[in-house]
Amino acid sequence: MIRIQLLKLLTIAISAIFFIKLFGLQVLNKDYDKLSENNAIIEIEDYPERGFIYDRKGRILVSNQPAYDIMIIPENLSPFDTLSFCKITGIDKKELIINLESARKFSMRLPSVVVNQISKETYAKLQEQMWKFQGFFTQKKSIRDYRVNFGANVLGYVSEVNSEDLIKDKYYRQGDLIGRQGVEKSYEKELRGKKGKKFLQKDRFNRIIGPYKNGVYDIEPSQAQNINLTIDIELQSYGEKLMMNKRGGIVAIEPETGEVLALISAPSYDPSILVGRQRSKNYKTLANDTISKPLFDRALLAQYSPGSTLKPLNALIALQEKVIDSETKHSCNKGFYYAKNAHMDCNCKHGTKNDLIKSIHKSCNTFFSKTYINLISSSKSATMGVETWKKYLESFGLGNYLGYDLPIGRPGLIPNSEFYNVLYKGENWSATNIISNGIGQGEVLVTPIQLANFTSAIANKGYYLTPHFVKTRDKEKTKLSKINTAVETDYFYDVIDGMQKVIEQGTARIAKINGLSVCGKTGTVENFTIIKGKKTQLTDHSIFIAFAPKVNPKIAIATFIENGYWGSRWAAPISSLMIEKYLKNSITRPRLEKRMLNGSLEHEYNKPLSGVNFNINE
Repeated sequence: MIRIQLLKLLTIAISAIFFIKLFGLQVLNKDYDKLSENNAIIEIEDYPERGFIYDRKGRILVSNQPAYDIMIIPENLSPFDTLSFCKITGIDKKELIINLESARKFSMRLPSVVVNQISKETYAKLQEQMWKFQGFFTQKKSIRDYRVNFGANVLGYVSEVNSEDLIKDKYYRQGDLIGRQGVEKSYEKELRGKKGKKFLQKDRFNRIIGPYKNGVYDIEPSQAQNINLTIDIELQSYGEKLMMNKRGGIVAIEPETGEVLALISAPSYDPSILVGRQRSKNYKTLANDTISKPLFDRALLAQYSPGSTLKPLNALIALQEKVIDSETKHSCNKGFYYAKNAHMDCNCKHGTKNDLIKSIHKSCNTFFSKTYINLISSSKSATMGVETWKKYLESFGLGNYLGYDLPIGRPGLIPNSEFYNVLYKGENWSATNIISNGIGQGEVLVTPIQLANFTSAIANKGYYLTPHFVKTRDKEKTKLSKINTAVETDYFYDVIDGMQKVIEQGTARIAKINGLSVCGKTGTVENFTIIKGKKTQLTDHSIFIAFAPKVNPKIAIATFIENGYWGSRWAAPISSLMIEKYLKNSITRPRLEKRMLNGSLEHEYNKPLSGVNFNINE
């Protein structure tokens, strides 16, 4: 009897121990509870819709369209009909195998993208047969919908993150999209918003059966910001049409605010071709075009000699340094000898005597070369003279990146004394050695946006605001301070009068617009390259800067046309049409417009060797 009682007590004790242990394992120990939930629940990221992009007047440029990624959790994958899957999704079998292997290496338990950005039609077909492909599921996201077929260099594009992006920013996961160029890149954080989370329930066969607890634990994504650009959609479109079959750049700025009205690089491309499944193929085609270089933003990256457009700046510096005044005159006999057997050519007639204003509208090389020699020689040494000259040019934004809000650019070049010490290898050099800087044909290099910016500074009589491309972010306006040049306001009046006469009776009469006072300056930039060790001259570049109207200017513009012969041949008329379009919203010179729209320089670019952009210093 006692043995029976002891056996009962022992059985009860052992049962109690097992019960307590099981209770601890299954109820009290949260590690097992979490492990169980992890096996039954999938956490996926919920993407906010990317922010919209509008132009300065609120017209939509970029919105979104739905797309779907096919995802896989490798540990849930069951054998499936690969041929059927490839036929439905349009993916190559070899690519599918590579993507599945990549997913396994990434994580057996976390989702990875196998096929990205399938269309709504493909998504509908797949959903009907999704039961055949266990372990796969679809994730909805939005991709870009470019509403315009121009402005690619400003808007930029988005593409999938790469391994470098994943390391640099932990926000991203494999398959995420990121801005690559233009405002898409510069304002990536504002445009992307902040991801949320969704929790999905799986059944015992690892199939997703719906949201976990009706989505009570889901985290909503934070809405992305919308952006209003400074760009005028009509002006941008018009400028790109004018630049068809030409190569170069146009930059238009509102002087009062520094807002960029148009940024044109030619040739360009339709931004919509870098969206969807064909993005990689199309990008490769653009990147492989090493002749016309549509991905190379000439407006921001190409560095050219400024030619005669530098003359107004040299005049301002000379005025400020008291080297010349409004009454200063220099004689010109189709040029002058500045050293033994060294002649500076000029288009002026023999016996011409020009003051400052005449020299600007006639673009007199003699006046500006002599002025430059006197400017450099007015210091104690040529070294000091060059450093002073450089300081002034830098105050107009030359020789630096300007600080605008796009992710690419070049600084150009304003040579200093050390540059010439190296160039002349310790030999003594003087103003006559670097005289070409006086007419913009020396070692100075500028980008089109720098040209437009210093034109704005002249229009404003001594200051500019940093050029920028975003006007407002979620209705918050961009605020910038004035940047003053090193030249006092009083010295700008004569230079501006001279620039007005360039249009009225000088080298750019073709740019005259009835009812508008336009101030400008033409430039014809010599174009050299080395062929078989010999310096060879190619067709000159065409360049023009302008602003209008003369009083309270609303637009400043710089146009550079590669191999465009001379300033008034292409750059000046194209610029004047842009100015008229913007200020009058109509064109009163249809013949000129037709000639510019239909004109082509392809014959120049197709010449032997002319396909190389020799003087843009890439």
